[in-house]
Amino acid sequence: MKKTALLAAALALGSAAFAAGKFTASSEESAFLAENDRAMTRMMEGMSVKPAGDVDRDFVQTMIPHHQGAIDMAQAELRHGRNEQLRRIAQEIVVEQQQEIVAMRLALGEALPAPAPAPDQGGFASEPARSAAPGRHEHSQLTGTAIEESK
Repeated sequence: MKKTALLAAALALGSAAFAAGKFTASSEESAFLAENDRAMTRMMEGMSVKPAGDVDRDFVQTMIPHHQGAIDMAQAELRHGRNEQLRRIAQEIVVEQQQEIVAMRLALGEALPAPAPAPDQGGFASEPARSAAPGRHEHSQLTGTAIEESK
């Protein structure tokens, strides 16, 4: 969780500095910042849930979009970042956060999503399969394959 918080904070600060006009971005960086902003927006919207009257369910309903936001931001780093140490951390974030999402769903007895191929580092964020029902953020495309291939 510490890695996730540090990466998210760094990405948010970079996005804020860019938005405030503190620096100009290359087209690569602009693409990254736009992806990061979309991930943050989806995460915040997904975390706004109506309480279910069950603390455990409420916890999971807010934590899954939080973890998925970290996954989405880490995947943006993998697509656009060049620092190998940060890319390795981003890969670890993807694996760890996916595993935690699975554990939370299983703890509540929820069904896991159907298996899907592991995303590559290309433009998978825009695939139609990633879109969710209106007003609802799809939290994950978890598969044993994705977890194993990411290690």
